[in-house]
Amino acid sequence: MEKRKLGNSGLEVAPLAFGGNVFGWTVDEANSFTLLDAFIEAGFNFIDTANSYSSWVPGNKGGESETIIGNWVKQRSNRDKIIIATKVGSDMGQGHKVLKKHYILQAVEESLQRLRTDYIDLYQSHYDDLDTPIEETLEAYAQLIKEGKVRAIGASNFSPERLNQAIELSQTGLPRYETLQPEYNLYDREEYEKELEPLCLENNIGVISYFSLASGFLTGKYRSENDLSKSQRGGGVKKYLNERGFRILQALDEVAEDYNSDPASVSLAWLIARPSITAPIASATSLGQLQSLIKAAELKLDNATIEKLARASAY
Repeated sequence: MEKRKLGNSGLEVAPLAFGGNVFGWTVDEANSFTLLDAFIEAGFNFIDTANSYSSWVPGNKGGESETIIGNWVKQRSNRDKIIIATKVGSDMGQGHKVLKKHYILQAVEESLQRLRTDYIDLYQSHYDDLDTPIEETLEAYAQLIKEGKVRAIGASNFSPERLNQAIELSQTGLPRYETLQPEYNLYDREEYEKELEPLCLENNIGVISYFSLASGFLTGKYRSENDLSKSQRGGGVKKYLNERGFRILQALDEVAEDYNSDPASVSLAWLIARPSITAPIASATSLGQLQSLIKAAELKLDNATIEKLARASAY
């Protein structure tokens, strides 16, 4: 399978990342192992998680996803074959987002312990912390890179202004955010495309989009409000049930038929084909869903099809 470079980090990944937010939430450890095994066997190597996954589940406190991934890596002895991305800075129960140096240095040790590894390939600022100077955050990462605990760093949910500030600061000797993780999919396009995409292309920043299937809407399984009860994520889909959303689904149905595929695979293939996107992130809770992710990486859409989907989803 083709590999793509994550910015200037030297890390190379297959063009799709498995989203670890489902581990310890809608997928238990045994099924997580089954999905991860199938993902790796299909030629993929990139797994994205966060220290806060899945703290929103009653009885969880965060770290459940990292723990499952760590147990799997230990059991399979495959650490050298995979790229692990995790995040720090989201609310872990303290009531606010934190990217202070002392907090990062403490949080990384906890993530390393749960992941049962000596190093994290890509360590990302999950949310911006406007109360902490960017220099302080980057100094923490500089220390971790020097100590060999982190190979590269990335940003998630950053504004164009703050990302640009961080890029400028990296020219003073501090480490550079090599990746950005924004919300981006066929429906949610405008915010990323207008300001973040040009910035990433200009600075060769790798982009790993999240909500790549718009919380499942772009799989086509939610066609009316009656469908929202189909999964635990259904509530987040209601905002897509409008004229533009249905226009996108119709185009996806047509393309899926042309390519003997399905809407989820087509949606992801459209992202994979976009020049600024390195690897969209998508999750699966069954082997059937995983097949759609695998097919997406093999699906090569022609220019006319890419344009057709772009027109249908125009904002």
